[in-house]
Formats: sequence, C-alpha cells, structure tokens
Amino acid sequence: MKVADVFRVRNPEIRALHLTWIAFFITFYVWFNMAPLASSMLKSVDWLTKDDLRLFAICNVALTIPARIIVGMALDRFGPRRVFSVLMVVMAIPALVFAFGNTMSQLLVSRLVLSSIGASFVVGIHMTAMWFKPKDIGFAEGFYAGWGNFGSAAAAMSLPTIAITMYGGEDGWRWAIAQSAIVMAAYGVYYWFAITDGPAGTVHRKPRKAVALEVSTWGDMVKLILWTIPLVGVLAILVWRIQNMGYLSATGAAICYAVIFAIVCYQIVQILRVNVPILKKGVPEDDKYPFNSVAALNSTYFANFGAELAVVSMLPMFFEETWSLSATAAGLIAASFAFVNLMARPMGGLVSDRMGNRRFVMLSYMFGIAVGFGLMGLLDSNWPLIVAVAITVFTSFFVQGAEGATFGIIPSIKRRLTGQISGMAGAYGNVGAVVYLTIFTFVTPTQFFFIIAAGAFVSWILCIMWLKEPESGFSEEYHVSSVDLQIEEEERQRLAGQTAR
Repeated sequence: MKVADVFRVRNPEIRALHLTWIAFFITFYVWFNMAPLASSMLKSVDWLTKDDLRLFAICNVALTIPARIIVGMALDRFGPRRVFSVLMVVMAIPALVFAFGNTMSQLLVSRLVLSSIGASFVVGIHMTAMWFKPKDIGFAEGFYAGWGNFGSAAAAMSLPTIAITMYGGEDGWRWAIAQSAIVMAAYGVYYWFAITDGPAGTVHRKPRKAVALEVSTWGDMVKLILWTIPLVGVLAILVWRIQNMGYLSATGAAICYAVIFAIVCYQIVQILRVNVPILKKGVPEDDKYPFNSVAALNSTYFANFGAELAVVSMLPMFFEETWSLSATAAGLIAASFAFVNLMARPMGGLVSDRMGNRRFVMLSYMFGIAVGFGLMGLLDSNWPLIVAVAITVFTSFFVQGAEGATFGIIPSIKRRLTGQISGMAGAYGNVGAVVYLTIFTFVTPTQFFFIIAAGAFVSWILCIMWLKEPESGFSEEYHVSSVDLQIEEEERQRLAGQTAR
C-alpha cells in the first residue's frame, strides 16, 4: 500500500478507513474536551478547584482500562460496526451529563463513565484489520491511529473558540461540550448504516469464548493471569487519590478496594474456565500462538501510549516554567508533541510494512523512545529553546511511531483473537498513564523524563526476549488454523439451523 492510495476513496477499503478514522477522531475529540475548557470551567463554577480538575484528569483515563478489555471481548462477539456505533451513541449520555452537571458528584461520575470512550481506539483497529491484508496493515493502522488521535489536538484548538464565539457567556463551555457529544451520537447512527465488517464475503472469525483470552499452553495461562491483575488492580491508585482528596470516606474506599479485588478474582476465574478445558483437550499445533509476544506488546503500549498521555498533561507547564514563556506560547510548543501524530503513526506502520521485519522496527522505535526521553531529562533553561523543541519533536516521533508499530503487529498474532489482544494492549496504555501521572506527583519533571526513559528501556529489553516476528505478517491473507475452520463450520451450521426454524 502506498501513501497515494489513501486518496482513492472509491476503493471500498479506503472508504472504510476514512469512515473509521473519522469515528475515532470524534470519540477522541469528545474524550479530551475538558482540558481546553478547564479555565472556563473554573471561572463559571465557583465551587470547582484546580485539584478537582486534576482529579477529573485521572478519572478521564481510569475506566478506559477495563472498558478496553470489555470492548475487546464484544468486538470478537458482535463485530466492530455494531460496537463502534453503540459506543458512540451511549457515551454521548455521560458527555451531556458532564456538560450540564451542577454538582461535584455529577461531574466526577460522568467523567469517570465517559473515560470508557477511550476504548474506541481498539474498535477501529479491529475494523481496519478486517478491511486490509497483512502486508498493508501497518500503514492502514498507523494512518487510522494518527488521524484519529489528532482529535485530542483538534479539541484543544477549537473548543475554546467554539465556546466563546458560538455561545459566549459563562456557560459557553457547557454548550461546546454538549455539541461535541451530539455530533458523536449522530455519527454513531450514521456509522451503523455506512459500513460493514470487512468486504463482502469476509468471515468474521470469533473466539470460542469471548469472556477471556484463549492461550496455547499452561505456562501462557499463568502469564495471562499475571498480566491481567494490573488491568483492574491499577484502579486502586484512583481510589487512593479520591480518598486523599476527601471525596471518599475510609469505608467507601474499603468497599472500592473490595470491588476491585472481586473483579480481579472474577477475571482469573474466567481465564481458568475458558482455558483449562481447552488445554486439557490439547491445542492443535497450527492454532498455537506465542503469548510472550502479547506480553511484550503490552509493555510497549504501557511505555509509549502511557507516556504520551502523561507527558501531554505536563509538557505545557514544563515549557512555561523552564523557559519563562507565556501560557499560550508554551501550549503551542507543547502541541508539537500531538501534531507529530499525523505523520509519525502512519510512518510507523508504513516502515513496519516496508522493512520486512516488524520485530526489528518495534525494537528500533522503543530504543528511540528511551533515548528521546533521556535527552528530555537533560533539558533545562540553559538549553536553547529551539533545541528543546527539536528534542521534543524527535522523542514524539519515536513515541507515536512505536504506537503505530505495536498495532501493526497485533492483527498478525492471532486473527481470531485480534479484538481481545488489541483490548489488552490498549488497556496497558492507560495503565501506563495512571502509573506515570501518579509518579509525576512525587518527582520533578527531570526525574519524570528519566523514569519514562527507563520504562521504555525495560520494554525494549522485554521485546528482545519475548517478541517474535508474527507468522503471515506480510502475507496476502491471515493464517487460518484448523480451529478457525471448525468454529466457522459450527457458526455456519448454527445459522442454518436458525434459518430452518
């Protein structure tokens, strides 16, 4: 696939790509519609404080973690068209509640629920994988992610203007947020009718059980359990923060901790229920896949997307305080980190397609992230501002490219489980964001950059040890196992039985 191909909108797969990145763009526009209006909220609502908004920022990424797992399971069961459409329509509700909320509880809970919209990313990843062949998937996924992710930057640039020029007054921010929610719901309805789950004749291969990821060996099952615990367990950090800020009593916190523990136990039980019978029966050789590759990609997304979400929240203040810039100038410079998305993510996927070795590309990007954040840790006021900006753009290039490379590999690991694997890796990006944002409250920006660099370096080591070049990574079609064919035949017989009745 060439860059020029994205302009051939008459091709059904290119049309599907554009329809899907627009859906992703809108969901991220809504997801990040609070930050650019934060100052307007403080002026309009006299009982809100900056600490409240910091709490909302953590809430804004919290439930994305379990939501990506749940959405990943729903994808494998219902297909991306239905899931994306329903997600956009349903998530418009908490967005509207947040827009017109008049109490702290309404704003806190609605923002927490709205964080589930971050799961939209994995839906489009699955849809794109159904429309494009393995040899083209890297660039297609990168283009989808790069332009869709730009929704957060578009929100930062346009929402304040919309609030002031279109609505004005103290409540302009409310109507600007509400407008974005209504547009999202309308596009969700349109998306339902405008696209299909892959080209005509595409077989939507489903896992045997959607409640937990299937694995190939007993050892992999143990690894899956260990990698599953942090996905919900990390929410304990959010509970701790809410309690420390006085919005949750000790009893309430204890209940939340108990619920988190119960959910983790439930997930472990589901993993055992799904995999023990499969492993006892024996997994055919042609149906096995390396879970170590999934674990390695979990770590890469923790280290790249988690770092991105954390860094964009502190970068404007870092530039403002270090070089004594105005808030506007610092914001524009910091925005360069997000703007790189438009080129770096598609390029990450394209390089992954062209190099003929997706593993090598992944390793190169993760090493580049470690070097980039290491350099950012050295920055201070003695450095020329233009050099600091150049290093920031350099680092962002590797961060965004690594994100594209991660999802250039995932569809080729196990096609039947793409939704669940995407959901798990995507959730680890938000785990990284929660962990990094929490760490940032205890360290200086210099220390913070070094910590993120260390995280990327650890991921690089894990990729060296665990990540394998995927089978059929550059083939015309994805690998189909004997189990895939069996499930397909069972589904065909089930549908035939329904028709007969």
